Amino acid sequence: MSLTLVRPEDQASPLAIELAEFNDAPEQATGDLAAETAEFSGLSFHELGLKPEIVKTLDKLGIATPFPIQAMTIADALAGRDICGKAKTGSGKTLAFGLPVIQMTTTARKRRPHALILVPTRELANQVADALTPFAAACELWVTAIYGGASMVRQIKALHAGVDVVIATPGRLNDLLERKEMSVADVTMVVLDEADQMADMGFLPQVRQILDQIDGEHQTLLFSATLDGSIGELVKRYQHDPVTHQVASETDTVDTLDQRFIGVERPEKVRVAAQICDASDRTIVFVRTKHGADNLARQLGACGVNAQPIHGGLNQNRRERTLQDFASGRAPVLVATNVAARGIHVDGIDTVLHFDLPEDGKTYLHRSGRTARAGSDGLVVTLVSPEETYDARSLQREAGINLSIVPMSPGDERLKDLAGFEPPVAPPVEAPRSTYRNNRGPVPAAGPRGNGGGGGRGPRRPWQGNRGGYGGNNRRDR
Repeated sequence: MSLTLVRPEDQASPLAIELAEFNDAPEQATGDLAAETAEFSGLSFHELGLKPEIVKTLDKLGIATPFPIQAMTIADALAGRDICGKAKTGSGKTLAFGLPVIQMTTTARKRRPHALILVPTRELANQVADALTPFAAACELWVTAIYGGASMVRQIKALHAGVDVVIATPGRLNDLLERKEMSVADVTMVVLDEADQMADMGFLPQVRQILDQIDGEHQTLLFSATLDGSIGELVKRYQHDPVTHQVASETDTVDTLDQRFIGVERPEKVRVAAQICDASDRTIVFVRTKHGADNLARQLGACGVNAQPIHGGLNQNRRERTLQDFASGRAPVLVATNVAARGIHVDGIDTVLHFDLPEDGKTYLHRSGRTARAGSDGLVVTLVSPEETYDARSLQREAGINLSIVPMSPGDERLKDLAGFEPPVAPPVEAPRSTYRNNRGPVPAAGPRGNGGGGGRGPRRPWQGNRGGYGGNNRRDR
């Protein structure tokens, strides 16, 4: 996946990688969004105004029909409009901004590119570069990906050789600008991809530092999961009369997504996770920490599962090899931290497994969006230990879902086909009440009971009595 410089004579990549962004905050009425989506359906890439070289390359890659976000934005981008784009998971937004960038970019002088695409992570920089490679080659343009954790000398050599389109993370790009190894004085087209993630990662000051150096007339395309708060400030400050496009979505979750919450005793989590991974073709497993990723990958390996960890503590070459192994199927299980997984997209992920409970509903939705892309089926499984029951129910409330937490143990036949297993209907998720707190902190509304009382029977599993339980409604799930 690593890409330093793409030359026009290089062989085009056989696969255009489609990257997607999660849409978690609709800003228009559903009816309006549906009407806009319908308005653009049925258009061809040729009808959108793309030149023959690009359309021919799309045909070679087997991309025949634009996704709605592409149909909505490409024509406006080619007309020179500033754009704010929002679309649900699997939307194909990389080509929505990438194809206009390639078509409208001309050959640049050395170290003075004409197009700049800012992304939050090095993995995303590589993936966007890979996606645009065949189109750049068809139009005789040079593309380079610039990011930290890789050789700056090699990146400087690429800039000195002459680059037309730069895809960069803000930190490394600022380093090169300060060293006078690159100038943005000739930039005529800027893309901010996954702007909300750049905000979450604290990159907006660096983004503003870059944008403030682009003095000439230029066009700005911004794609973000949200357009309010700090992202709204970016829009007001750096875009001129932008047109906003958003793909219709009935809910914040993916329509083709099967979601399961599985109650597991903590000592049994690894074996249950291994059985879920064995039943899937390609699985991404989320954990909270780097150490947790390394440890779980080793434990899964001991269970016979070929799993590889990916996190910020690994060097760039190791991360790229891990992604290549995962994408090719050599390592069918990827154990990732949140930060490492941002921007990663590999087609064909059929299962997302939350080994560690996500911090909140938004994190759950973003993690889960790694599967069920572009209308394909996907399974999301969340493992819940007894003491996490209350947090899991709170997470469901934040994510707008209401699913029973079904207890299972290693060897349970249902783990072999969780998509085919229909969990019982969950009771309504109650809002938190102040009476849940005492001087010892929060008391789980549906968690395990302590040893006090209970006739000397000892601690209970949360599904073993007439109070609490994974179902969260004072009854046992069966």
